[in-house]
Amino acid sequence: MSVQHGEFDIAIVGGGSAGFAAAIKGAELGARVALIEGGTLGGTCVNVGCVPSKTLIRAAEAQHRRVHHGFRGVPATDGQPDWPTVRAEKDALVTELRQSKYWNVLRAYPSITLLQERATLVSGREVRLASGRSVTAAKIVVTTGASPWAPPIPGLAEAGSLDNASAMALGRLPQSLIVIGASAVGLELAQMFARLGTPVTILEALPRVVPAEDADIGNALADYLRSEGLDVYTDVRVDRVNRGSDGYEVQYHAGSAARAARAEQVLVAAGRRASTAGFGLDTIGVTLGTKGQIVVDEFLQTTNPNVYAAGDVIGDPMFVYVAAHAGALAAENALTGNERRYDLSALPKVTFTDPVVSSVGLTENEARAQGIEPLVSKLPLEYVPRALAARDTRGFVKLVADAGTKKIIGTHILAAEAGEMITEPTLAIRLGLTIEDLTATFHPYLTLSEGIKLAAQAFTKDVAKLSAMASFCHYIFFFPDPEMAAAWTSSHPDTTVISVPDAFELGRQMVAARWRPAL
Repeated sequence: MSVQHGEFDIAIVGGGSAGFAAAIKGAELGARVALIEGGTLGGTCVNVGCVPSKTLIRAAEAQHRRVHHGFRGVPATDGQPDWPTVRAEKDALVTELRQSKYWNVLRAYPSITLLQERATLVSGREVRLASGRSVTAAKIVVTTGASPWAPPIPGLAEAGSLDNASAMALGRLPQSLIVIGASAVGLELAQMFARLGTPVTILEALPRVVPAEDADIGNALADYLRSEGLDVYTDVRVDRVNRGSDGYEVQYHAGSAARAARAEQVLVAAGRRASTAGFGLDTIGVTLGTKGQIVVDEFLQTTNPNVYAAGDVIGDPMFVYVAAHAGALAAENALTGNERRYDLSALPKVTFTDPVVSSVGLTENEARAQGIEPLVSKLPLEYVPRALAARDTRGFVKLVADAGTKKIIGTHILAAEAGEMITEPTLAIRLGLTIEDLTATFHPYLTLSEGIKLAAQAFTKDVAKLSAMASFCHYIFFFPDPEMAAAWTSSHPDTTVISVPDAFELGRQMVAARWRPAL
């Protein structure tokens, strides 16, 4: 590293996930770092995004499972949630994580100077703070994040609405709620409020929910949400939002039919836009895109060679783990000379609905659009033993492979814990693994990840026969004599009794069938 200009080697404008990662990387490389943040340290994720939303989603799931758990013999225990306590627990977790993951970590890096003021870029080497002080640095990394965006719907600005942050900060649960937008944030909060007792209506302009995901996932997820009592409408045009003393009215068209939905509150979850206004970027030669995002090259360098950018401010995909990766990479490239490229070719995504949506790589239609002939295996969860044991067979595992090379090029999962399953397919895509590589890998029995292997086997085997081999039984009981076995089975009509020798022979046949080559 060779840096000669200014009081700092690198200045980071923005103290969220990308900015914090950039500052730490700079310190690790021996740089003098200025971390400039005019708001709350930690950015969106820990303060008003993924951390608070996921703890509220888990609370709502616990409430839902009190009644809807699928196990006969376990009594349902209904009851109203205590929203103020749930919200207070969420706030306490946010405070704890902000302290432990940001403030405490920052103290471990004496070469990082935190400046808690809003900043404006004066040049590619100078930042002016709100107090009037100028900070100079050889390189600057902009990590100012993004903010909720509301579409220009007539009446919406005048009526006002909730965004994700204000919705999670409500003093009480709304009596009813309309959610405009059915991507990740909208669906997660819609289901969360519905499970806590709020009637919810979802309005989505595109033909299906989670429109960026595989079509089968969107169609199935909408049906599951409807089965929980949410009103889900897709392919609609919102015409106007009105607000009166008794709440909101949202006028919309579904096809040629004019309709209206009414609720106490409206939550707009139509996406986020980069926070670039007011930072002076247009005056120092930094080009912005059509949605206000900073345009960067493969090294995260802007059109001003001394300025880099990372995180939500450069546009989609807006995920905290992508922001942290990009922040560290931008700082490294700024300080060492563009040695590493920004690569999102194997990027997993998770939407924390229930069932959860996770995906990586190409859909079958995207593969065809790129000139790749796809092989597709879609395995319903009813063929996965763990799902049967858990009494939750909602969803499926879909694998997409290149017909020519048999390499895995996409995976799309709808399952209760789909987020825990997606890392294996991500590595498969990154390392160029094939169908046979997945089928030859041990997957522990009675885990949902076994569904990955079963889906890979289903490329070449009959699913019904595969399920019989893969989930022959759920429980095995041994009895010392036939009389005890008969007494137990009299109250368990779904039981098959076989002798020990027959059990060993059946096991031998199953092992032989399971280890037959998949391809």
